[in-house]
Amino acid sequence: MSFYGIAGLFISSYLWCTILWNVGSGYDRFDRKEGIVRIFRWGFPGIKRRVFLQFLMRDIQSIRIQVKEGLYPRRILYMEIRGQGVIPLTRTDGKFFTPREIEQKAAELAYFLRVPIEVF
Repeated sequence: MSFYGIAGLFISSYLWCTILWNVGSGYDRFDRKEGIVRIFRWGFPGIKRRVFLQFLMRDIQSIRIQVKEGLYPRRILYMEIRGQGVIPLTRTDGKFFTPREIEQKAAELAYFLRVPIEVF
């Protein structure tokens, strides 16, 4: 029983640290004048706490929507970058988006960037 108590203590401390350090929060900045996209996210404390990605708008291939229905539905918005793969734009946990909300966000972003939408 003490093993489960200690394991629970470590898991709860990990979860509390992610909440207090605000891991995963940040912003996305799309600048049409400069043609640059900047994505900033906070990580765990250490050398690479700040995750900063910067790339050109013309390197964006498409906006992807991943939809998984069922007991635990997932609706995630991704941006596919040429040579870098896909980058998630919405949180993978936390607030769940309705199909209409995720579709509207994808349509607005795809229209702004002038790229197609792919659904998976």
